[in-house]
Amino acid sequence: MKSIAALQAAVTAAAPFDGEPSDAELDAIEVESPLILAEVALLDAQIMTIDRTPNELDARRIRRARRRVLAARRDLANRTAADRDATVSGGAA
Repeated sequence: MKSIAALQAAVTAAAPFDGEPSDAELDAIEVESPLILAEVALLDAQIMTIDRTPNELDARRIRRARRRVLAARRDLANRTAADRDATVSGGAA
């Protein structure tokens, strides 16, 4: 019977992790940051109305925040689709 302890080093052995995000991860965060900020603004608007009935100003603020989230999602989807199309249509030079 094999000991699990003998296999543990092989299972947990991985590339050293320095705790910092890679350049690719930072680029992805930068691309998605408008959507992240829009979602945070929507969440803030919703949190403000948790313990009370939203008045007209609150409702307007939430609607605007929802529209910003949808626009940011649309822009991100269009950007990733355009990036994907540019990569695919590059062809052989």
